[in-house]
Amino acid sequence: MTIPPVSPELRKGELVFRGRALVEGAIRNADVVVIDGVIREIRDAGSGAGASASAGAGFDTPPGRLLNRQVRHGQHVIELADDEVLIPGLVDTHVHINEPGRTEWEGFDTATRAAAAGGVTTLIDMPLNSIPPTTTPANLAIKQAAAEGAVHVDVGFWGGAVPENLGHLRELHEAGVFGFKCFLAPSGVDEFGHLDGAQLEAALEELATFGGRLLVHAEDPIVLHAHENAGGPGYADFVASRPPEAEIVAIRRVIDGVRRTGTPAHILHLSSAASLPELRAARAEGLPITVETCPHYLALASEDIADGETQYKCAPPIRDEANRDALWRALLDGDIDQIVTDHSPSTTELKFAGHGDFGVAWGGIAGLQLGLSAVWTAAAERGIPLELVLGWMAETPARLVKLHDRGVIRVGARADLAVFAPDARRTIHAAELLHKNPVSAFDGAELRGLVRRTWLAGRDILPAIDLDGDAAGHLLSRSS
Repeated sequence: MTIPPVSPELRKGELVFRGRALVEGAIRNADVVVIDGVIREIRDAGSGAGASASAGAGFDTPPGRLLNRQVRHGQHVIELADDEVLIPGLVDTHVHINEPGRTEWEGFDTATRAAAAGGVTTLIDMPLNSIPPTTTPANLAIKQAAAEGAVHVDVGFWGGAVPENLGHLRELHEAGVFGFKCFLAPSGVDEFGHLDGAQLEAALEELATFGGRLLVHAEDPIVLHAHENAGGPGYADFVASRPPEAEIVAIRRVIDGVRRTGTPAHILHLSSAASLPELRAARAEGLPITVETCPHYLALASEDIADGETQYKCAPPIRDEANRDALWRALLDGDIDQIVTDHSPSTTELKFAGHGDFGVAWGGIAGLQLGLSAVWTAAAERGIPLELVLGWMAETPARLVKLHDRGVIRVGARADLAVFAPDARRTIHAAELLHKNPVSAFDGAELRGLVRRTWLAGRDILPAIDLDGDAAGHLLSRSS
C-alpha cells in the first residue's frame, strides 16, 4: 500500500487521536493521524498531550467525561483522557452468531453491537450453530444474506468440514471462507457432524491440495464415552466427564495428521495445559500448528464454580487454578498464540435447562463484549502488561486470518481503534450487556478495564450503536 505524505499541520477531513497509544507494541504519547479510514502518520505528541478531559481512574467512570473532541473547519482532534489508551481494534476469530436458524440465541445485530462495545472491530463467524451450517457455498450465501446490512463491525466466515462435504471443500474455499472448522467428537447439534479418524485424515489431505487451514475442536470421542456419567448439578462431575486426556488424545491425532500432510491446523479453545508438552514439541519440529485459548479459561477456575451454576458450562470445561496458571505461562512462553472468546450463546432457557443439571444445560460462554476486560483483569493481577494482552487479542488473531492491516496501530493500517481505560472498574450485570440473552459467566464480577469508544475504519461506531445508528460493518472474504 502506498501512503501519501502528510504535512505536520492538520488538513481538512483529518482525524487525529492525541494521547497514549499502543504503537507497534509499545505504549507512548503520540498523535495518530487518520485520513479516509487509514492511519497515515504517527508522530510524537506535544508536551502535555492527553492531559485534558481527564476522567480519573475511579470506579464506574461517568461516560459523559470520556473524550475532548475539538472540531475546527472539518479538522477533528480527539484528546484522550489521562487514564485512557488508544488501542487497535480487537480481532476475534472464534464467534458463534447462530443466525439464521437460531437467531433467538444470537443474531448479527446483537452480536456485533456487543463486539463494538467490547472493542472488537473484526470477527470471524463459526460455521455452526446456525441453520443451515456454513458447509456449502449455498449455505454460505444464506449466512451472508442474513448478515448483509446488519453488522456493526466487519465480519468474515469460517467454513465447516463435516462428513457430508469432504471432497468439496475447495468449492467453499473459493467462495471466500477463511478456513475450515471440524469436530472430532459430537458437536452438540445434529446438523454439524464430527469427523472420525479416517475423515480427519481425508480433510487434511484435501486441504493440502489448495493451502487450506483446519480448525479443530480437539476432544476424543472414545475418551469422552469412557468418562460419561449421569450428569447432575455437581461441577466436579461435569469436569470429570471431559478429562484432559480427551484433549491430549485428540491433539495427538491432529499432530500426526499435520506431520503426514503438511496442512496447517489450529487448535481451538485449549483448556487443558496437559496438552502443551506435545504441542510444544510439534511446533519445535516445525509443524504448522497454532493454538488459542479463551478468556474464561484464563479468568475463571473450577474451585470458584458452585454446583448447579450452569452458566459456567462449556466444552472443554473450565479447569482448576493450577491449570489456569499453566495456560498463562504458556502464553508468556509463546506456546499459545492467541486469546479469542469462543462466544457461544444460547437462550436463557437452554442455558439453565435442567435446573442446574450440567448434563442437560447448553454448554457455551457468551463473552464477546467482556473478553478484553476479563483477560486484562486476570493479566493485571499477574503483572502482565497490556501490550502483551493486546498482542494476543488483536495482532495475532489478525495474522491467523491474514488480515495484516488490522490488529495494530501503524502507518498504513486500517483505523480500527478503541479507547480503553485500563484502570476503570465496574460490576458486571448480565441484563445490561448487549448480547441477545442476559446470561454471563461474569455476572456479578468486578472487572477492570472499560472500552469507551470504538472506531471502524475511522468511523465512530460505539455511540452509533447506542443510538440505533446505521450498521457500519462490512462482510469479509478471504483474499489470499
